[in-house]
Amino acid sequence: MVATLKDKQLASLRHMVQLNGVGNSTSSETVFSILIYDRHGQDIIAPLLSVKQLRQMGVTLHLLLHSERGEVPDVPAIYFCQATDENLTRIAQDFSSGLYTSYYLNFSSPISRHKMEDLAQAALVAGVQADIKKVYDQFVNFISLEEDLFTLKHQGSDSLSFYSLHRRDVQDADIDPIIDAVVDGLFSVFVNLGQVPIIRSQRNNAAQAVAERLDRKLRDTLRDTRSTFFSAVPTQGFQAGHLSFHRPLLLLVDRTTDLATPLHHPWTYQALCHDLLGMSLNRVTLQQGGSSSEHQGVRSKHGAGSKEYDLGPEDAFWSSHKGSPFPSVAAAVEQELDDYKAAESRIKDLKTDLPDAIETDLLLADNTAKLTSAITSLPDLIRKKDNVDKHMSIAMALLEHIKKRKLDVFFEVEEKIMGRATLEKPLIEILSEEGCGSPADKLRLFLIHYLCSSSSSTVGSSVAGGSSAAAAGSTATDDEIAAMLQVLEEAGADTKPVAYMKQWKSIMKLSSSMSPEYSGGGGVAKTVSMFSKLLNQGSALVVEGVKNFVLKENKLPLTRIVDNLMELRSCEEDKEYCYLDPKLLRPQDANNAAARARTPFQDCVVFVVGGGCYTEYNNLHVYAGRRASAAPVNRRLIYGCSQLLSPDTFLAQLSKLGSEIPS
Repeated sequence: MVATLKDKQLASLRHMVQLNGVGNSTSSETVFSILIYDRHGQDIIAPLLSVKQLRQMGVTLHLLLHSERGEVPDVPAIYFCQATDENLTRIAQDFSSGLYTSYYLNFSSPISRHKMEDLAQAALVAGVQADIKKVYDQFVNFISLEEDLFTLKHQGSDSLSFYSLHRRDVQDADIDPIIDAVVDGLFSVFVNLGQVPIIRSQRNNAAQAVAERLDRKLRDTLRDTRSTFFSAVPTQGFQAGHLSFHRPLLLLVDRTTDLATPLHHPWTYQALCHDLLGMSLNRVTLQQGGSSSEHQGVRSKHGAGSKEYDLGPEDAFWSSHKGSPFPSVAAAVEQELDDYKAAESRIKDLKTDLPDAIETDLLLADNTAKLTSAITSLPDLIRKKDNVDKHMSIAMALLEHIKKRKLDVFFEVEEKIMGRATLEKPLIEILSEEGCGSPADKLRLFLIHYLCSSSSSTVGSSVAGGSSAAAAGSTATDDEIAAMLQVLEEAGADTKPVAYMKQWKSIMKLSSSMSPEYSGGGGVAKTVSMFSKLLNQGSALVVEGVKNFVLKENKLPLTRIVDNLMELRSCEEDKEYCYLDPKLLRPQDANNAAARARTPFQDCVVFVVGGGCYTEYNNLHVYAGRRASAAPVNRRLIYGCSQLLSPDTFLAQLSKLGSEIPS
């Protein structure tokens, strides 16, 4: 099986924790060690290695670099962090304090020569130069959340946010470190993949700056005779270049290409967990007052009234249903619960089926075999019960939010707006409805409508009412916009993001950049009758009053851009997106059509500068699955972003940007 990006990063981390193969590689004896990381290193490790797995590899203690740490002799210390001045100063302090007897220093991205010299000088002054066993550049400066999903921003930093790139007073000196950080992360991605991509990017924005700087970095690496990053040399058990025989496409897109999708109310399990429950690094924390029961995969780090659930590839239910609509997930949870109860009932029935003394030996042997099988299956049954309980708790928490805020209504209306369909009633009536959504929900709906409609002096959909329907894709007059804004303000919504959106739309009109186009017609989700099973008496997940949707194929703007450029179609994107090939001898040769790729791409890495979202990722994932099933060869997509944005996070950043615009 071909190794994924996540597999390769995991292999690098395992190799690091096992001292990078230092010592007797033929010995099976576990070497005990201490792992010390910064916040960024912690976020890289967290989705890939559990505490249990670290202990199995000999890590007896894992600590934050900037925490208070005591001396631990005779155990190797493995450092994993960024090569920042702050981190290097703390490592130098550890040298001076003599905390450990041996040091293995691992940096998530390359340490510069002058910083290495400063670190060597600190070791010399502390007299521990002989204790520093190895220093490694690991090239793992990205966070793998799924086999085909990665992000660059860690929890403790906002430097890669949409706001940081677009704030009103931003200068070139502020932008350069952000571009460098993105380039560094993408370079690490392709070092792990062992492939040199062909780069396509938008022009005249941060995406183009990233593309040009990454092209230069890859070009310099390829011409460095000492570099083996993209050679055919196997690394950590994986063959370099194993992504595909053909080179992948790297598509760099700026977040401003589509501002509506990150605000969209989601309807799939994974995206709902991120939006409503604040899922971070594949973990969800639920507040459960007074609950004391413990489940496997649950960590009580947030007090007695909360539980933390891990949602990773080892969870079969999550892997199967994370991209499913919520009602389907609720039905699947119920089915899992029924299966467990049936298995439990079969085990209990064995007690009554046990033979009496007068029964034959053959019947006794048969029942003994059944009992042995039941006992053997008990651990798996208990794990299944714990997993069912976990997803039942998560589904109930999601359902509470959905019913309280009527999120199914928002999802349906937004799907119609983005699909250019007709609304059943004017938008202002939905915004004015009491008890329908929070002020932020209504603001998100309005912003999607504002972004997907064009402003005009002609009358569009009825605002005051009186019309039977409202055309979602029609124009909106200034008076209509003002009326809706007044409704939002009366509901308590923070309307500062609207100021930024107005400015952005005016700039888009003046620029030659393409406006995002959302699919119409068949792309709209349709309501079907409720599944009856969950309405039966005794069901734990009663979703009465929540609509069940059949999700139609709906290509979001990013998905359509990916489709066009991977298939090499003659389209606007082909003209609007610059073409860079680091393998060409001269950069200007990329402008020659004869030097460009002539066959459709089999693999693509899509990266959104300024932040991505699970809705976009899920849409690409569905598209890739359909494309792979229809094509004779296996084709894959990897989605990456500078920051994984929740709708509330994106709304908060838009609010900050709007507050900077003079009224």
